[in-house]
Amino acid sequence: MKELALALFVATYALLLFLPKYRTYVALTSATIFVVIGIMPLDLVLPAIDFNVLMMIGGTMGIVWLFIESKMPSLLADIILDKTPNVKWAIISLALFAGIISAFIDNVATVLMVAPVAMTIAKKLKINPINPIIAIAVSSNLQGAATLVGDTTSILLGGAANMNFLDFFWFQGRIGMFFVVEISAFLSTFILMWLFRNEKQVIHLEEKQVVTDFFPSFLLGGMVIALITASIFPIDNPFVTKYINGIICVSLLAIGLVYEFLFNKNPQNVKAALKDIDYQTLLLLAGLFVVIGGITQVGVIDDIAALFASISGSNPFIIFTLVVWVSVLLSAFIDNIPYVATMLPVMASLSTSLGISPYLLYFGLLTGATLGGNLTPIGASANIAGLGILRKEGYEVTPLQFMKIGVPFTLVAVISGYLMIWFLWS
Repeated sequence: MKELALALFVATYALLLFLPKYRTYVALTSATIFVVIGIMPLDLVLPAIDFNVLMMIGGTMGIVWLFIESKMPSLLADIILDKTPNVKWAIISLALFAGIISAFIDNVATVLMVAPVAMTIAKKLKINPINPIIAIAVSSNLQGAATLVGDTTSILLGGAANMNFLDFFWFQGRIGMFFVVEISAFLSTFILMWLFRNEKQVIHLEEKQVVTDFFPSFLLGGMVIALITASIFPIDNPFVTKYINGIICVSLLAIGLVYEFLFNKNPQNVKAALKDIDYQTLLLLAGLFVVIGGITQVGVIDDIAALFASISGSNPFIIFTLVVWVSVLLSAFIDNIPYVATMLPVMASLSTSLGISPYLLYFGLLTGATLGGNLTPIGASANIAGLGILRKEGYEVTPLQFMKIGVPFTLVAVISGYLMIWFLWS
């Protein structure tokens, strides 16, 4: 049974790589096969699916749509531009702004908000928009690992490691991933300063975006505050504790939709917000949870962990190094969501067998898998979204053009994160 499970898993992963447009159907079909042939017992299917993670992702996506629709991000970008002296600092400020926003909002949504601002500046000043938009995309992707809600991979880690919102800031007496990512972002900013050192055109902002509805901003802020509160004051109920983050995100989305329907009298926004939720990703994750549960049941996860241990000679530093840099290389070419979903239980098994902290491997995995996507144009959805905006405007970006920014930016960010995590958690 183990050999069959492994063969099906490898086939599933191959199809996920070669049929990206159909990856949801691949995952669901594979999950169904796992159940039908008995690899995954039927009574363990629902427990294997992390509904807290799915609710968090879905709720956050809907709230983010309402936030974007309110035009508040555009106003914030305009305020930043109004305070910058020239194009160089405008691009760096927009990239940093995109990073900050991306710590709390989906990376793709962030790029779709901020990149058009950079495009407008480029048109007004008659400069090439390619490098500014690439800078915004890679900065957005970097910051996704900073908080629990910053990226799907962070939410997956939070679910697997039972981490709450505050754990990303301060965890077990040490600084959390937030500060690791921010230090990496600070260091990689020097790369942007060097790349845009000659862009000294002066910017004049004629008018600022007008925001008429601040309720979505309160919703997004309320979500962060509620997640922090749930971290500080856990509820003494196992069921609620297990699903509290998902309940918060879905409940606040429901409040936002009711507000749009009853107070704004805008049922079209309700439909649009619900439609904007990426149900394909939610179903993909549900299928992957079942598949991973199946291979865990028959011992494949433990075998993969044993393979890592044998390659490294059970040396924690070598294992950590492999986890980070293999993740960087793989995430440069493949979607990091199924990769992280697969590797999290491997990290747990590996840390148990070697008697080392699982968080060393968890954080190494998150760093490599999240930041590795910045190496290539196809490594992260944020990069693809940014290049899509450029393509619509008639700009085709070659891999070399992208990598001139992506590679040095990624190397600085990953190396700093790699060193900090090792010294903090080894």
